[in-house]
Amino acid sequence: MFPSILIVDDEPSILQSLGGLLEDEGFEVLTAINGYEALKIIDVHFPDLVLLDVWMPGIDGIETLKEIKKDNPGIQVIIITGHGTIETAVKATKLGAFDFIEKPLSIDKVIVAINNALNFQRLEEENKYLRKKTIEKHSINGNSPSIVNLRKQIAAAGATDKWILITGENGTGKELVARSIHHFSPRSDQPLIDINCAAIPEVIIESELFGHEKGAVNGSAAKKIGKLELANKGTIFLDEIGDMPLKTQATMLRVLQEQQFQRIGSGRVLHLNIRVIAASNKDLKNEIAKGNFREELYYRINVIPIEVPPLRERREDIPLLMDIFLDEFSRESRSPRKRIHQEALDLLIAYSWPGNVRELKNLIERLSIMVEKEEIEVSDIPRPYNPGPLPHPEAVREADLFSIDGLEKATRAFEREYIREKYLQSRRDIAKTAKRIGMDSRNLQRTIKSLRIE
Repeated sequence: MFPSILIVDDEPSILQSLGGLLEDEGFEVLTAINGYEALKIIDVHFPDLVLLDVWMPGIDGIETLKEIKKDNPGIQVIIITGHGTIETAVKATKLGAFDFIEKPLSIDKVIVAINNALNFQRLEEENKYLRKKTIEKHSINGNSPSIVNLRKQIAAAGATDKWILITGENGTGKELVARSIHHFSPRSDQPLIDINCAAIPEVIIESELFGHEKGAVNGSAAKKIGKLELANKGTIFLDEIGDMPLKTQATMLRVLQEQQFQRIGSGRVLHLNIRVIAASNKDLKNEIAKGNFREELYYRINVIPIEVPPLRERREDIPLLMDIFLDEFSRESRSPRKRIHQEALDLLIAYSWPGNVRELKNLIERLSIMVEKEEIEVSDIPRPYNPGPLPHPEAVREADLFSIDGLEKATRAFEREYIREKYLQSRRDIAKTAKRIGMDSRNLQRTIKSLRIE
């Protein structure tokens, strides 16, 4: 399908000659003799590009350009005029014109401008598609109430330019939340630069953040651009900010307040325009009380607090997450997708997941690789996810109980192990466990507490 071009000019000779030349070049050509007619044609045919004269009776080119961009911002517009001025060119560009060509028209210049505009249009469409795919890739998956609420917070926070503090345990997806916020923000077309404050040694963290001049840092033979400078006009993501050294916290607080800094070894002041998203798996208020985190910095970054729930608090999302991971690993390895037996799924739903979604993803990847069958069964699930059956009592006595001195202590040790295993086999369900071992539920609950069974 050939690109369609609408030529808008009040000179019939221009419409005829330019239209013929463009048709010879393989374009589909539409023509309009004034702005009003052009807008009607656009509503019906939606051309890929408009060549628009400025000086026309009735609605002039500038007003027509405004109307085109108001309703159809994706259509590229090239201004053509015989009375070009710098003021008109600047005004047209600000209103969204791609280019500005003066009459008499050179067909070579027109063809180059058209091709450039169409290439730019394709690039914009590709970027929109890739952005959509990136948002999908970095989306927070799940239908539990806590995740639905989290997505609402992300959408609301993303639309603003406020600074955000994301808290949550390791493996819950704090970086995913930060990326989602950035993609929904007004700065989404600018860079998101992340720095892991826990992974960078204290001696070089300021160099990483602020950069340095050649020779200003031991062992550096060249100038280094810091993360803050790279993030200018975009977003800086300070991951695990609770591990940032106190000295760097003080410097960072000043920089964020003043929105300016200097590279190490430089006297030149660099101005900043950045959004800050920080994340921590620590309770920063406790860290403030311990003297490990600056209170002023905490209140500076904690404008919008967002807490990411642990996986154990949204167990209903585990089947969906497992489906996503099984699909993902199947595509990556180009192998048939594994299924998971319902009993195995129930076993994993009952697990506490201290490593959260990251731990679940790692386990599913391991099972996808190591299990040769099409279906993952209970017997394929390793410890600690699968506590397994209780060993034969004889084995327990031989392995452990005979080493205990005193009948009372040995009896209590066996009781603890027996109840623990039955409790795990019943997916940590008190009522089911009580029924299996013939014990009252309330008594069992007290026993579990007294025996300190997790």
